[in-house]
Amino acid sequence: MFRSAFKSRRCVITASGFYEWTGAKGAKTPHYFGAPDGRPLAFAALWEHWRDPDSDTKVDSATIIVGAANAWMRRFHDRMPVILDWRDAGAWMTGADPGALLRAPPEDALQEWIVSPRVNRSGVGDDDPALTEAV
Repeated sequence: MFRSAFKSRRCVITASGFYEWTGAKGAKTPHYFGAPDGRPLAFAALWEHWRDPDSDTKVDSATIIVGAANAWMRRFHDRMPVILDWRDAGAWMTGADPGALLRAPPEDALQEWIVSPRVNRSGVGDDDPALTEAV
């Protein structure tokens, strides 16, 4: 499905972090993951340009590549986004061997803290920076 995009439409999506939830259904606890130094993360991603067959609208879309979690992350989830070292970002987008960069980051690449369950409420203050504050 993504063979063509992997070959010629690789990109990097930057983010301050990402969320994962733990716990039983109905009582999930949200965790926020970010770089220990606060720098943005570089997610390995692919992009596509396509036309919606129903509306005939041109659509640009992207997907973050997800892989197996490293040992540290497995406490929270069995998968995680592929996080590139910033020094590898150019090689990811233009290099001849991008598959070599699809690996879990080092154990110390992320830090984690519990955040407000308000992050589960779609559309309610999605841009609120307080959603990443520790509770």
